[in-house]
Amino acid sequence: MTTHRPEPAADGPDSKAQPSRPGRFRRAVDAIDERMGIKALAYPVPEHANNLTWSLGGLTLVSFVTLLVTGVYMAQFYSPTAENANQSVRALVTHVWLGGFARGLHYWAAQAMFVLALLHLLRVFLHASFKKPREGNWIIGSAMFLLTFLAVFTGTVIKWDQEGYEALAHNLDVAKLLGGFGIWFTPKLTNHVPIVERLYTAHAVIVPGLILLLFVWHALLVKRHQISPHPGIPVPEEEVPEPFTAHLKRVGAFGLVLLGALSLLAVLLPPALGPTPVAGIEITRPLWMFWWFFPMEEWFGVASIAYVIAGVFGLIFLVPFLDRSPRRLWRERKIAMACATVLLLTLIAVTVEVWVNNPKGH
Repeated sequence: MTTHRPEPAADGPDSKAQPSRPGRFRRAVDAIDERMGIKALAYPVPEHANNLTWSLGGLTLVSFVTLLVTGVYMAQFYSPTAENANQSVRALVTHVWLGGFARGLHYWAAQAMFVLALLHLLRVFLHASFKKPREGNWIIGSAMFLLTFLAVFTGTVIKWDQEGYEALAHNLDVAKLLGGFGIWFTPKLTNHVPIVERLYTAHAVIVPGLILLLFVWHALLVKRHQISPHPGIPVPEEEVPEPFTAHLKRVGAFGLVLLGALSLLAVLLPPALGPTPVAGIEITRPLWMFWWFFPMEEWFGVASIAYVIAGVFGLIFLVPFLDRSPRRLWRERKIAMACATVLLLTLIAVTVEVWVNNPKGH
């Protein structure tokens, strides 16, 4: 008589555990990562990099993306000619759906990007995060800061009101002093394309494109060298770094707060637009970002503007080569900190002098 052994129960001790199949969302994410390499962003990030001061670079990027989105929208309604530029901006504000809000958000995002980039550079300088092997990333970041400065300048000109016209006039005066090096900034480059249109091309295409390329390079170097250690915080042996993707979530949360604040400013404090420009007069005061060299023309002549701008940005670029000691704590870098403090206080003093003594302009 043949006996049959009973089959073991499916959940009995002899059964082998079957791996659970991932859900559709996880399979979709894995399929995308297999082709796009998204998980490469999950490199380790130290705990100190998750606070606000070490997230200033990411917030600068949030401002830049805001500028791109609002800029693309406004470009659909802007006419980059001297005859129509000012009126097209007025029509954007008064007759285009969300046009006034888009312009206000663009205006405040530009200032936020400038301030955040400056604070990011100061943070990197304070913690000596530019030192070996990160000298190249400091130079790239400085170049992006310079391009941000140029973006604000070109954006001021292309609205083509009295303030923009006077800003361009100063630019032309400085370009003449540069000779052949300044020809791009003058009408002499070509008779077929007006300078306003070329500055618009620079503002909308050339400068943002360069910033985007440099940012990609900047981000790749951060991944290669990792986020720099904090000079005042020893790394505990048991610390398990979080992935960069978790850091991005925190930056995203900070970014939403920033976007909300900029939107509120756009509604409550919309930017003014001056009248169509009149040649031969100087009656306006530029944006506060230009106040640190604004009075130089009256004090030392037009040439001093070029010398001051070149000198300040030249010093910024040279920081890794001037502060070459291995020390990173700010207390141990007395000469570097003293020089930076003197320069910063001088620029602040000139800015305050313009704000107090020159409330309207020349």
